[in-house]
Amino acid sequence: MAVTAFHISVPDDVLDDLRARLHRTLFTTASDSTFWAAGVDPGYLRELVAYWADGFDWRKAEAALNAFPHYRAEVAGRQVHFVHLRGRRTEGGPEPLPVVLTHGWPSSFVEMLRVAPLLTEPDDPADAFDVIIPSLPGFLFSELPQGVFTRRGVAEIWHSLMTETLGYRRFGAFGGDIGGGVTQWLGALYPGEVAGVHTTSAVLTTDFSERPATAEEQAYLDGLAEYDVRDQGYSEIMWSRPDTIAAALMDSPAGLVAWIIDKYRDWSDCAGDLETRWDKDTILTVATLYWATGSIGSSFRQYYDYPHNRPVPTITVPAAITLSNEPAYANLPRSLPERVCADLRHWSTPGRGGHFMAHEEPEQVADELRTFFRPLRTEG
Repeated sequence: MAVTAFHISVPDDVLDDLRARLHRTLFTTASDSTFWAAGVDPGYLRELVAYWADGFDWRKAEAALNAFPHYRAEVAGRQVHFVHLRGRRTEGGPEPLPVVLTHGWPSSFVEMLRVAPLLTEPDDPADAFDVIIPSLPGFLFSELPQGVFTRRGVAEIWHSLMTETLGYRRFGAFGGDIGGGVTQWLGALYPGEVAGVHTTSAVLTTDFSERPATAEEQAYLDGLAEYDVRDQGYSEIMWSRPDTIAAALMDSPAGLVAWIIDKYRDWSDCAGDLETRWDKDTILTVATLYWATGSIGSSFRQYYDYPHNRPVPTITVPAAITLSNEPAYANLPRSLPERVCADLRHWSTPGRGGHFMAHEEPEQVADELRTFFRPLRTEG
């Protein structure tokens, strides 16, 4: 399982074609006079596309990304891309604790880059982490898995990456969204190697046959179902007809970035103002990565294969939740994740930082990770 250094380098002809397509973009008109009420505001999209075509400096963004150490390795027969940052080491001091940070959709490794240096270079060297940030299978520079895409399957790949490829004996895990499911599967499957699991969202058991939902839990589940009716249009097409929508997004960079920022605005803790959390350069860095790798369609695989996922079994390793401040998790009772996590040691509701918390509130996430994992460094 050889590890090779990796350098991001988008060919000039790809960028030239992208710019030409952006200049030819056709825009729709708003279906509702209320700003963003019917999806991405056409006026904002026009402004963003114009900047992407004639203002955004991809080569500057590419150089900033390449300042991080990137690698690829063959794991389970497929290429996995990851960033690997070594934590500060002091003579006679403890070794940094390895931690794997897993993003979700429509995200990327970029989500974790703001928090990574805070983890590798803390004020107290005893709190240092080695940080590993893989790209999910089918996202950007990581190949789709062999067979179906499940959270459990990704956890198995990550375990192999961490223990066999990188040689870590013990490690922690953090993530949200898909990454939260992968993180919890790591804890459920590998209690001998996983020191603890920390998520910003809760994976809920769907089996209430032995212990019916309490009134508080049912009220939350009913509210979540109501929210999903308003929010789930994007997922309905991606799990039922992913190739249809992918055909449009693979051909239109404007459509691609619209599809992404629709969820960035909805799920971020931005009070409706997208750029308080995602400036244009960061948005377009992510969009250009998706465009240049042609991976928006393959990123949908985890939706199409979603029915193959099973409820996460009981997690016995120490667990932590720093709850995302987004509508899907409003009023989530602690008792629901406690049905899955037998040892929920850390429960935090800071009230800031949404679906992409590591990007939105990196200092908060770094502090929460240090606090949770500090006593676990010497356990096991």
